Amino acid sequence: MRGFVPSLLQPACRAGEVELSRRKRKLVKISLAALCILGPVIAWLGFGQYGFIHLYRVGKERQAYVQKIKKLTEENQALFDEIQRLRKDPKYVERVARKELGLLKENEVIYRFRDDKKPKTEPDSSTGAKASQKVPAAPEK
Repeated sequence: MRGFVPSLLQPACRAGEVELSRRKRKLVKISLAALCILGPVIAWLGFGQYGFIHLYRVGKERQAYVQKIKKLTEENQALFDEIQRLRKDPKYVERVARKELGLLKENEVIYRFRDDKKPKTEPDSSTGAKASQKVPAAPEK
């Protein structure tokens, strides 16, 4: 008699099933209420005006500014060192004047040589015009 369930046990089984379904319903209601309350709070924390995504972006921006400040500080220090060198080192002043301003000492001559590696695109030197152009003849009087 495998499938036989005594009649005294049947109401107890149904009472247990009813109790189990009540627990499930209560659990579902609590879960939905928690989701309805916590969902918007979590969304606000993540995507709000001062949420985690905004905080991440601000952190990245801050990091970029810190790097920029570091670079500008190094550049500022290099310029300060050059100012000090210009004030104290006359040979450095002379070298800068020669390089940037093209200044010469007295009785000094600069020789500049033409670079023959460049292709010639200049006009023909014999006629003053390009080789393919004809030079007009002088009018007769």
